[in-house]
Amino acid sequence: MLLTTKKIIKEWTDYNGHMNLSYYILLFDMGAEVILSQFKMGEHSAKTTKKSTMVVETHTNYKQEVKENDEVDIFISYFDHDKKRLHYKLEMYDKAKNKLSATTEVLSLYIDLNIRKVAEFESEKIKIMYDFISQNKKNFNTDDLKFLSKIKK
Repeated sequence: MLLTTKKIIKEWTDYNGHMNLSYYILLFDMGAEVILSQFKMGEHSAKTTKKSTMVVETHTNYKQEVKENDEVDIFISYFDHDKKRLHYKLEMYDKAKNKLSATTEVLSLYIDLNIRKVAEFESEKIKIMYDFISQNKKNFNTDDLKFLSKIKK
């Protein structure tokens, strides 16, 4: 599922003439915000309900460089959860070449920001995630996932 498309700007490139690794993470985070908002756990939720997510572990692979003015698509290629964790993988594709540029696998915790502690998902959010998984599971790719054992079902 496509989350967002971004054009690589000069400020994101480094002295090697390609996008600096820190901006890959920024673009992945922009894509993650799209899905987190759909799950009612994004910025709006953090500001209004004081519930959000915090990333606790990532695994990123850089497959092919992207350069200034390239456009990239950010897709979600896998998603699962337990009572208090999100596990997902995002992929970045060079839009013009339709080539995989990078991937990131993420493990996040659901946080009650009022007390800055891990919380369990509310039933409404579990249903939203369940519906998303049901609709998209046939397209999920579980190859090379590092964090599968960290989800406690």
